[in-house]
Amino acid sequence: MAQETVRPTRLELLRTRRRIVLAKKGLNLLKLKRSALIVEFFNISKEAMTLRGDLQKKIARGYESIRMAEMMEGATRLESISMLLPDLLPVKVETKNVMGVRTPRVDAGSYTPVAAPALLDLPTSINESIRHFQGIYRVILDIAEKENALRRLLHEIERTKRRASAIENVLIPRLQQNVRYIKFVFDELERDAFSMLKTVKRKMEAEEAHGAAA
Repeated sequence: MAQETVRPTRLELLRTRRRIVLAKKGLNLLKLKRSALIVEFFNISKEAMTLRGDLQKKIARGYESIRMAEMMEGATRLESISMLLPDLLPVKVETKNVMGVRTPRVDAGSYTPVAAPALLDLPTSINESIRHFQGIYRVILDIAEKENALRRLLHEIERTKRRASAIENVLIPRLQQNVRYIKFVFDELERDAFSMLKTVKRKMEAEEAHGAAA
């Protein structure tokens, strides 16, 4: 048991009480942090939902523009033009700090849509399709950023919850039990001392009465 390893001294009692105070302060901070993380999680979740809705609309418009371009220019020409586009559009990814959680952030300023010279003389319908799908790419980057942040925030929320639970349900009760144990030992020592004093007093009174009788 925890009490068996506790030294029943006044110094240890003071130390344990200080640890309880610090543990309660830490618990309050963890609960505040968890609440703030939850608020941030739901804020980002709302942004992600809005972006997903926007993505669906953009995809619908993008495919409609593709169908129009295909009707006007033909599938073969669309396929040959698509080969001129790069596979990936480079972006700069940084990190930001959200309540101690480092999450990726796509630098919007580093994103520039493709504008190759070979594409400048394309028909309006094809240019419109390219513009739509470049917009879709930007929204996908935003969604990826938000969802990655959500995963990391959720992990930190669970981690903070476990730490708070350990302090509240394990550490503080154990420290409080140690305080009760030390106080119990003190009370026992005080009762033993009181009993000893009463015994000594009775002996002294008996000796005095015996001497007076003699």
